[in-house]
Amino acid sequence: MKKLNTPLTLEALKKLKTGDDVLLTGTIYTARDKAHAKLLEDKQKYPFLRGAVIYYCGPAPTPKGKIVGSMGPTTSGRMDKFTPKLTQKNGIIATIGKGPRGEGVKTAIKGRAVYFAALGGAGALLASKVTKAECVLYPELGAEAVYKLEVCDMPLKVALDLDGNDIYGR
Repeated sequence: MKKLNTPLTLEALKKLKTGDDVLLTGTIYTARDKAHAKLLEDKQKYPFLRGAVIYYCGPAPTPKGKIVGSMGPTTSGRMDKFTPKLTQKNGIIATIGKGPRGEGVKTAIKGRAVYFAALGGAGALLASKVTKAECVLYPELGAEAVYKLEVCDMPLKVALDLDGNDIYGR
């Protein structure tokens, strides 16, 4: 098990290989379809996204006494049409989701970003790794807004490494 702390660097990512188990600690951001579309339409650049880790999820409503609701990963293929441009525009260094990525994403991130897989169906477990959460962009989108999360030991698996090796064998 490898421990990683944000902000991530290319040097740290070079040590990762597809299939590695990782515990991620630090700041990550959520974004799904609607937020991705708005980020691409938006003429403004957001410096906080440079070198960021984007988690494809929309937090469920927060139960009383909790920091966030369940936070299971969204199917990453839904973000494939946005990922190459967002990675280029904002310098995103890693994404988190579930399922395989398309060829366009694999080409766009090779040598510049990694893709981590989170365990589908484990939204409650993943939410338990969040120590702080705040909406930072597009609050009108509700669960699809961009949230800044502080996580501690979030369990992930390297699904696409910097060399383009794919855990899904595609």
